[in-house]
Amino acid sequence: MRSETNAVTGAVTWGLLAAWAVHDTEEVVMVQRWLRTRLPELRGRLPGVPEPVWRGLAGMDRRRFGTAVAAMGVVVAAAAADGWRTGGRSAVYRTALNGFGAHGLVHLAQAAAVRGYTPGSATTPLVVLPFTLWARARLRRAGLLRPTRPRDVVQGLAFAAAATAGTHAIAHRLLRGR
Repeated sequence: MRSETNAVTGAVTWGLLAAWAVHDTEEVVMVQRWLRTRLPELRGRLPGVPEPVWRGLAGMDRRRFGTAVAAMGVVVAAAAADGWRTGGRSAVYRTALNGFGAHGLVHLAQAAAVRGYTPGSATTPLVVLPFTLWARARLRRAGLLRPTRPRDVVQGLAFAAAATAGTHAIAHRLLRGR
């Protein structure tokens, strides 16, 4: 049970799920149109990208992407719940929070690489990064977070990458043959 003496509120822990939901709503709404309009241009401009990557992106339909997003929602909800249960002490919650922020930086890097909008890049500076910085500040103020080390960033990125790959694999398996 969550300690009542802990200064970390539900806004810090469950806020991760809320911020993620806003961010991923942008992705769900925009990804199909963006892929349809930008993929041919990007394919020509980025010839070094392996062909399986282009095929995977071209084959990303709304149902598969939505299923992967729903599976990611389970991962984020579990991390937020563990953060709430432990009053922000959970390593899983803190790693997921770091991963969420690092994921936002990846969105900005993608937008810079394509020299324009990418799904997720609009909510990154408005929701992802402000929430991550705010939540980390609250955890630090509660004495639950030390200054960020490179290892923390790498772990966050690895968590985000593994969760993304895993949820897309789940979606592929669930929707195989449909």
